[in-house]
Amino acid sequence: MDFHRISFVIFICGVVLLSLNFPAKVTAGDIVHDDDVAPKKPGCENVFVLVKVQTWIDGKEDAEFVGVGARFGATIVSKEKNAQQTPLTLSDPRDCCKPPRKKLAGEIIMVDRGHCKFTTKANNAEAAGASAILIVNNQKELYKMVCDPEETDLDIHIPAVMLPQDAGTTLNKMLLNGSSSVTVQLYSPKRPVVDSAEVFLWVMAIGTILCGSYWSAWSAKETAIEQDKLLKDASEEELSNFGTGGSSTVMDINVISAFLFVVVASCALIVLYKLMRFTWFFEILVVLFCIGGVEGLQTCLVALLARWFKRTGESFIKVPIFGAVSYLTLAVSPFCITFAVVWAVYRNSSFGWIGQDILGITLIITVLQIVRIPNLKVGTVLLGCAFIYDIFWVFASKSLFHESVMIVVARGDKSGEDGIPMLLKIPRLFDPWGGYSIIGFGDILLPGLLVAFSLRYDWLAKKNLRAGYFLWAIIAYGLGLLITYVALNLMDGIGQPALLYIVPFTLGTFLMLGRKRGDLKILWTKGEPERVCSHVHLESMEE
Repeated sequence: MDFHRISFVIFICGVVLLSLNFPAKVTAGDIVHDDDVAPKKPGCENVFVLVKVQTWIDGKEDAEFVGVGARFGATIVSKEKNAQQTPLTLSDPRDCCKPPRKKLAGEIIMVDRGHCKFTTKANNAEAAGASAILIVNNQKELYKMVCDPEETDLDIHIPAVMLPQDAGTTLNKMLLNGSSSVTVQLYSPKRPVVDSAEVFLWVMAIGTILCGSYWSAWSAKETAIEQDKLLKDASEEELSNFGTGGSSTVMDINVISAFLFVVVASCALIVLYKLMRFTWFFEILVVLFCIGGVEGLQTCLVALLARWFKRTGESFIKVPIFGAVSYLTLAVSPFCITFAVVWAVYRNSSFGWIGQDILGITLIITVLQIVRIPNLKVGTVLLGCAFIYDIFWVFASKSLFHESVMIVVARGDKSGEDGIPMLLKIPRLFDPWGGYSIIGFGDILLPGLLVAFSLRYDWLAKKNLRAGYFLWAIIAYGLGLLITYVALNLMDGIGQPALLYIVPFTLGTFLMLGRKRGDLKILWTKGEPERVCSHVHLESMEE
């Protein structure tokens, strides 16, 4: 493998380490804190819903905020046309732990979280004549308001909504401007049953693995054919000097590197978690992603164009540091660099996700063609470690860092940006709440390595789709990712570790089929069918 290819593989590994394996959805106004300890009871059994709080200042539409409805109180209308604009007023006292000093005439009252029960605030606001109560949290996140187990005074007939701290600060400034009148409108639009963005993302992930797998298998097949020709035409002296180790354009992962890959990924994630709030560090991530994206886009374009411009693709020029580079690569490089730079400049625009997905997909396809798992043993170690990694950093990390490290990094909570660039995302255009459905590179790349391995094995063993492993592996991946989205929606949009569902489906299917068909020993150790393995033919001829 040449210096350029080695450096690219090392660099790509670093990029992927920074992208393992983000939850599948990021929504504006996600409910971060989860307080479901208190049981439901009559008067306190509402379903938690996100609530839009639209504001008007002196009759002109202004900012819109997102809150979460309480388990108690009246339900909130779902259609905007049924919601009424209502004057907003500040509570006095501010926490509303005691009845307001003045009577209200149907206004919506805004109160601070304070130290008394949420239901106490709501009862005091209703007694004063308020039509709804907005409770401002003392943190930036949303919080689910529930009832204490021993509470009985739950006959509340006005809606109660929790707002994040920053929304309360903005509304407070509006209200303190005595020359302006502030009105608000509360409604909770329902999400579609099927999220079209998740469907497209599902298709995108499977399509990326299919492209990478076929490219990898095709390269392996061509290499095997070329080696067979060399072995057939070579003299005895040439056979004795014939090199071992397969293609120089790929790199096999071993058991140690598979284990260390995930260990180092944990360290990289902690670095992201600690440093992503600094603008300079986030800019470094963008630059790294652009470099990887340029290489991936360039590699894919050159591979496609070389079929029509074969002579240009086979003509080389020596370039310092990079060595021999084809003229076709030199012709394509300016376009790839320009594409990445334009994306970096406009990445926060409404269409920035398109460029990010193109760069990301070509990067993943390129890695699947270059990096390979040589056998099922390495694949089991790699996916097994990634399985534990994913679960720990999404769920168990809360006990150490008081928040899910993976979710915080994926959402870009501390960066001021809309998540880091090392992921694929699609906007939820038909969701009234907006946001993006996302998937990390690792959720595609790591299972993709196993799927690509299955197709290489099938082609070299000359197995058809039904008798081989590739068809079942790609179906298993699709089902695992589908279950991820189902779990995501059943759990109120709380980010899910995709590999929790994908790994058992893909790896489990492979292991069961291999054992049933009697191929498990070969898959586990050699990873290639013995009868077509070029280096085995070579050894037998030497003997």
